[in-house]
Amino acid sequence: MSELLDIAERVLNSAKGAEQVEVYLARGVDTDVQAYQGEIEELSSASSSGIGVRVLRDGVSGAQVGTAWAGSLDESAIEDVLREARDNARFATEDEFVALARPDGVAPAALELSDDGVTSTALDEKIAMAIELERLVRAGDARIRQVDSANYSDYVAEAAIVSTTGIRATYARSGAYVSVEAIASDESGDRTGWGLSFGRAPSALDIHAAASDAIMRATRMLGAVKPPSLKCTGVFDPRTAATLLAIIGGSLSGEEVVRGRSFFANRLGEVVASPLFTLLDDPTDARHFGASVFDGEGLACRRNVMIEKGRLKAFVYDTVSARRAGTVSTGSAVRAGIAGSPSAGCRALALAPGEIDQAGILVSVGNGIFVDSIVGVHSGVNPVSGDFSVGVTGLMIRDGQLCEPVREITIASTLQRMLLDIVHVGSDVEWLPGSAAGQTLAIEGLAVSGA
Repeated sequence: MSELLDIAERVLNSAKGAEQVEVYLARGVDTDVQAYQGEIEELSSASSSGIGVRVLRDGVSGAQVGTAWAGSLDESAIEDVLREARDNARFATEDEFVALARPDGVAPAALELSDDGVTSTALDEKIAMAIELERLVRAGDARIRQVDSANYSDYVAEAAIVSTTGIRATYARSGAYVSVEAIASDESGDRTGWGLSFGRAPSALDIHAAASDAIMRATRMLGAVKPPSLKCTGVFDPRTAATLLAIIGGSLSGEEVVRGRSFFANRLGEVVASPLFTLLDDPTDARHFGASVFDGEGLACRRNVMIEKGRLKAFVYDTVSARRAGTVSTGSAVRAGIAGSPSAGCRALALAPGEIDQAGILVSVGNGIFVDSIVGVHSGVNPVSGDFSVGVTGLMIRDGQLCEPVREITIASTLQRMLLDIVHVGSDVEWLPGSAAGQTLAIEGLAVSGA
């Protein structure tokens, strides 16, 4: 990590006059294994490194920002990137709100998000996990016709962000995953199901749990039919609930709000959800796979309460969106690697847990539909209007029990209505990859379009 800081400091020493410079350096190693029919189908292990630079220069009515990046830390590449960023700044449109982050006094959380087990585990062991995962699925149920993919993946990554405005941030993280997609078959046709396990290192993975999950999800959908249209309560399993939370989190971005691209715009302080609904964005919780010590601008991440007992309390901001909104950053800048510029976004969403688990929620609901998977989110959800219309598969709930599987159905509502109509929040929190943890949610009054 000190090597990255040394490189960044050398770049900053090249700053000219009043220009401001931000340097983002990253490097990492990742491994991917895919097994098929007991053998390795694909194997890759690669290292990467790179630099992203932003240069700000003052204009007449605002600042001009130029960005450039390179997938190398060679001295010549670094010199070229800095020169290109300067050139790009000269031709950039002036913006009165553009600025680099400055230290705000918030202390970084003490988090350990990297595990040496990723690099110390032999490649043969990683390969064996993928092959054994496939074997477990194929042998787990006679109705499993095929395994579409059985994968092992891991990574270790470290980054440094340094700027002429006083930012000095470094962080490291690691992750390991196994995932498998099973295809079950009977006289009604084929159905798929996927399972996964993940952690900071290979030792945290449970391939038996991943295999069992894939088998269960594939086989329970055999014989699925298209049900009659109805209006009922929908119970979303933790994975599909996490998808909903990620959509909602996107609409809590201060950048989207200030530009009028969020259904939460102009609603701060209003009741926007059920009183059972308290939503946090907390990257300081190490249990969350999106946890981080620093944000994408090098400010310390912090716990932000977005919606508290149904009332909209806050949006998340990076430096620029905060200036547009007349407020301050919430330490919520995210960026897509060395080539991306910071923007405001949630990275570690989770709901305050409820008091009953999924089984208890099913009993309480009595009759409805259990949502196992969602398709068409990108085309079927409008974050501006809140319109929500997606395809789902799942199972009918009768007398508090999961019954016959159903498919080819659409759930329609609005995000505004769905948030207000939440009747249960589960106690069964699952820490999932992505920007949102999941837990069972029950939402009443959903229009289900079937036969």
